[in-house]
Amino acid sequence: MPTADDLFRPTVDPATPEQPDEPRQRRVRAVAAQPEVEAEPAGPKKPSGRVRHDEKMTVYVTSDELLDIEHARLTLRREHGLAVDRGRLVREALALVLADLEGQGADSALVQRLLDDE
Repeated sequence: MPTADDLFRPTVDPATPEQPDEPRQRRVRAVAAQPEVEAEPAGPKKPSGRVRHDEKMTVYVTSDELLDIEHARLTLRREHGLAVDRGRLVREALALVLADLEGQGADSALVQRLLDDE
């Protein structure tokens, strides 16, 4: 088991300017970030993608839910060649659910699932 010092050690020496290493060949491609747009586009909202996020929200999930998220992330990587982190996966899923809610209203999957829980 790694110690806290191993987990939270600096990965870059701030005194040394970052030198690009020679590019490595990878079979997995990272999902490209969406360019930032000032005006809101007409149509469904897009998730923020790979940009710096200034806001934070903590969500607690069960161990089974976390395993499902990790399984989906690994499936995206293995079967589709998409290397995404859990945060990106959750933001994309949230964008899909919110777009469905905005477009379908009471008939959306979110409303139906929440009504079933009552």
